[in-house]
Amino acid sequence: MKKIIQRRPLPNGISVCSDPLLDRLYRSRHIQNAQELDRTLASMLNPNLLSGMESAVNLLTEFQQHKIVIVGDFDADGATSTALTVLALRSLGFADVHFLIPNRFEQGYGLSVAVAEMAVRQGAELVITVDNGVSSHEGVDYLKRHGVKVLITDHHLPPETLPAADAIVNPNLNGCTFPSKSLAGVGVAFYVMLALRTKLREMGQFDSKTQPNFTELLDIVALGTIADVVPLDQNNRILAYQGLARIRAQRCRYGIQALVEVANKDIRQLTAGDLGYSIAPRLNAAGRLDNMSIGVELLLADSMEQARALALELDDLNQTRKEIEQGMKQEALDICRNLTALRQELPLGVVLYQADWHQGVLGILASRIKDQFHRPVIAFAQDSDGVLKGSARSVDGVHMRDLLERVHSRHPDMLLKFGGHAMAAGLSIREPLFERFQQVFNEVVTEWLGDDELKGTLWTDGELTPPQLSIQTAEILRAAGPWGQAFPEPVFDGEFKILQQRLVGERHLKMLVEPAQGGQLLDAIAFNIDTRSYPDLSVHAAKLVYKLDINEFRGNRDVQLLVDYIEPVANEFNGANQAK
Repeated sequence: MKKIIQRRPLPNGISVCSDPLLDRLYRSRHIQNAQELDRTLASMLNPNLLSGMESAVNLLTEFQQHKIVIVGDFDADGATSTALTVLALRSLGFADVHFLIPNRFEQGYGLSVAVAEMAVRQGAELVITVDNGVSSHEGVDYLKRHGVKVLITDHHLPPETLPAADAIVNPNLNGCTFPSKSLAGVGVAFYVMLALRTKLREMGQFDSKTQPNFTELLDIVALGTIADVVPLDQNNRILAYQGLARIRAQRCRYGIQALVEVANKDIRQLTAGDLGYSIAPRLNAAGRLDNMSIGVELLLADSMEQARALALELDDLNQTRKEIEQGMKQEALDICRNLTALRQELPLGVVLYQADWHQGVLGILASRIKDQFHRPVIAFAQDSDGVLKGSARSVDGVHMRDLLERVHSRHPDMLLKFGGHAMAAGLSIREPLFERFQQVFNEVVTEWLGDDELKGTLWTDGELTPPQLSIQTAEILRAAGPWGQAFPEPVFDGEFKILQQRLVGERHLKMLVEPAQGGQLLDAIAFNIDTRSYPDLSVHAAKLVYKLDINEFRGNRDVQLLVDYIEPVANEFNGANQAK
């Protein structure tokens, strides 16, 4: 699919940074002043700005000597939230802290009645949810009937009516004035633990010198925040930056060090992108294919030996996940081809279903198909009760949860459950309604989407001059992060002469390129290309959309272009005078 290359607009305003390139990058990401670039902990938002915090902390102080069960979610945010809360409570003197992670295939998401029953059987006196719970009415009611107190910490969008919990902390609650609505579940849990530490200090249980040092938890906060792909507003950038700094200094949990090892990454040079694309998928593999308790145990591991064993287990699961995903993707593409055989184009809203698809890989599958066709996608599989469980991924301009809300308001009996965010959501429907749901979903997406949203626009930060295509520039860009959702990593475009090209590893296109304006020769690589349809570069010239990177191999460091998109130039290359 040919994409439109468009450069990010540069708003008018005063300079926010002395470096011209960084100033351009920051201002195009809506940074308005230098203070917004502060990544020190002193600029972190105050925990007491979260509504419900006082009630939550007062509740927690009553249960220091009682049995507490933390109910997490089965993704990386849920695992990090769970591990962080266990570690923090134990360090604060809570005597009897346990955790419970629902099995995706048996209990499903969140604090369901089945999970509540498990907590009661374990003798829980207080249940704390992390990264879930704000929609768990039935599970909370079950616990309350059995005399169990409930504290909900969550970041997902709440329903109109909240569960009858004893306390709820969620920046997205109506009336909560906390300035950052983008905290991940692990961020909310971290804030609750910070406020609890302050309360216990006020109660005289320790002073500022003897209190536990919660900066030691920031490595976990950074991993969960980046893994959950929440917008990196200033507060989240602070959390991610501080946590990454600890990881690079190897002052982090053994489990994170072990994951970095099995991913074959240099921990001293680790980036937010490495956490998101190499570390988080291995942690997520536990929840996708097995049980996320493995991931929590990894983060709680108190020896490198234990952590390495668990990390290798997760690495094996992740490899199995990749193999399953590849097969499912091929089947999904076959379904898409069948759809286009009946009509000229794919529907604007793509809904796919195969009964035997693996539920744990549906989200990745939907994301891959969304990226390929640039349309909102829902992928369904069938559970043991014959219900279709779906995972949805969206494109810019379509808020997936709001879209599903619109479907639900028009067809109240169609969706059994749904919830999520702007870009990702989960839902379930009855199998006989699948074809009708396909039609309804496409109708609502068609109302939502215009031509611009379907063009697959690639936003770039313009060109780099030949002198800027250097290791020094790449290092400046690395240090300026962390980059991520809503604060995108710098992407540039430019015209290059393709001097050599070859396939490596069957799916990667390796190139030797030279800038159109002249300059040094550069290595470039495009990962995971479709070998059947990558552009014919026999004209020896192409416009590349790329990230500037450093390739480190056997002690050598060379600048490298990580190519996201290749568009052949129509005319033969004519050196520096080629028309743009």
